[in-house]
Amino acid sequence: MTIAGTTLVIGATGTTGSRTAAQLSAAGHRVRAASRRATPVAGAEPVPFDWYDPATYATALDGVDRVYLIPPLGDSDPAATMLPFLHQARSAGVDRAVLLSSSAITEDSPALGAVHRALPDLFEQWAVLRPSWFMQNFTGTHAHARSIRDEGIIWTAAGSGRVGFVDAEDIAAVALRALTDEQAPNADLLLTGPEALGYDDIAAIMGEVTGRPVLHRRLSYEQMRDRLTTEVPVEFAAMLADMDRAIAGGAEDRITDTVHRLTGRPPRAFRSVLEREMPCSR
Repeated sequence: MTIAGTTLVIGATGTTGSRTAAQLSAAGHRVRAASRRATPVAGAEPVPFDWYDPATYATALDGVDRVYLIPPLGDSDPAATMLPFLHQARSAGVDRAVLLSSSAITEDSPALGAVHRALPDLFEQWAVLRPSWFMQNFTGTHAHARSIRDEGIIWTAAGSGRVGFVDAEDIAAVALRALTDEQAPNADLLLTGPEALGYDDIAAIMGEVTGRPVLHRRLSYEQMRDRLTTEVPVEFAAMLADMDRAIAGGAEDRITDTVHRLTGRPPRAFRSVLEREMPCSR
């Protein structure tokens, strides 16, 4: 059973936010799509929202009883930015919050872990979604997707480590249930796809589906960090390279049944997502 209400989707133009807003709207739920420019999203009411501008909070929260939270990207202290908003949301009548986190971040982690720890104290119903790496990293605007298009190469420091890559549509399907089921999970949900794949596997599958050769080039931690500093600040580049190093050590070599358990259907495999999102060039 699902319940009616209005959901504020923060980051409604992003990878999971746009899909969550679309799935909520398609299921007949009222959606307020929040983004800095109040960009229209099909089936949703656009509203301006900026994590760093508290003057945008009240309008975004007006009449809302649940919220999908995408943290501010690249913020070194997201709790300092997010917690004042969450307290205001609770005072405004929001009783359910679903936070997008990461499989690499636990409740005990610094930074976003503090937001995770705060949810059960602030909200009657809540969930933390901890997806593995997105399959859309290879099809959208991520650095991997760009280097595949430009060079036919995936550059990582992940070695032969494997990842339970997950489809963003499946993340949104879990978010839909967490936001609208009569009872929220009130839990930390680790989300993966149906198989753990190495980047060599990803390259091979992409070549088979698109008809274009794709290679995985293995870099050292230092090489990956230096490569990333051409696009992002050095501290963020070091963090991303360290995540690759963790993958190489087996930190993401796992799969879970969470998507199937919450949505009633198995998660999509990487090959099927590529066939859906990338035209075959054979």
